[in-house]
Amino acid sequence: MPRFLTLAVAQVASATGDIASNLDKHLDFIDRARSAAADMLLFPELSLVGHDGAEQLLDVAMTSRDARLCALSRAAGDMEIVVGFIEEGPGAQFYNSAGVYRNGTLRYIHRKINIPSYGRLVETKFYSLGRFVDIHTVCEDWKAGLLICADLYNPALAHLAFLHGATMLVAPVSSGREAVGEDFDNPRSWATTLHFYAMMYGAPVAMANRVGREGVLTFWGGSRILNAFGQVVAQAGDGEELIAARLDYADTRKARAMLPTVRDSNISLVHRETTRLIENLGVPTLVRPD
Repeated sequence: MPRFLTLAVAQVASATGDIASNLDKHLDFIDRARSAAADMLLFPELSLVGHDGAEQLLDVAMTSRDARLCALSRAAGDMEIVVGFIEEGPGAQFYNSAGVYRNGTLRYIHRKINIPSYGRLVETKFYSLGRFVDIHTVCEDWKAGLLICADLYNPALAHLAFLHGATMLVAPVSSGREAVGEDFDNPRSWATTLHFYAMMYGAPVAMANRVGREGVLTFWGGSRILNAFGQVVAQAGDGEELIAARLDYADTRKARAMLPTVRDSNISLVHRETTRLIENLGVPTLVRPD
């Protein structure tokens, strides 16, 4: 029998550095998602502190088991929530993190790996690099690869998540129109990127973006959920909004039978060639046929 997962995405505007206000908004969207019978609710990147929250780093950082995060999760009950915050890790290292919580307990955490320092993005000023790509088991069929914003612009990271067994990809992002540069169409870039991953790996993909304006960036929203065939099944506009979709695991089975990207990934070859690149200091040896 096919198994279903109802996935909801909260497209919100965060108050920069105002955790109390942002917590109230999270509670409101948790109530909305519960009314939609959601099994999982995805918030944007840094949803509890805002895109520019790191400007108040020492005041807004929290551990992954902070009482406020646990209380938020208890309010959600059996519904899993994916929340973005600035994590203070061991040794006073600070990370751009997204935690998965259920019934007041941390179940999984991802620390952003691809920290951008281009265009109008200066995250390397604040954050340590995450070091691991893994997956989170939601239930028997649904295993989530969780990557944060620019992580998806390193295709190797998404590939690793799917090789680890992900059957869906969830992406909290913070995408402003002006982030990369005036000649770069960020909304179109995200539409293309999400469509590519969904179709290439035969897996649903969900993206949660923020709205509003913080500092020099205008956040355009456009949060969406795609099914395993790359079709957009729910999409938000440019304001605060909750979207939801019921995902059918039968679609993933069919899509992966039609296009077996994960099956044909040839891990041993990738490992061999990556090792060769490292040994040659990143300069591959070109072998020409006779």
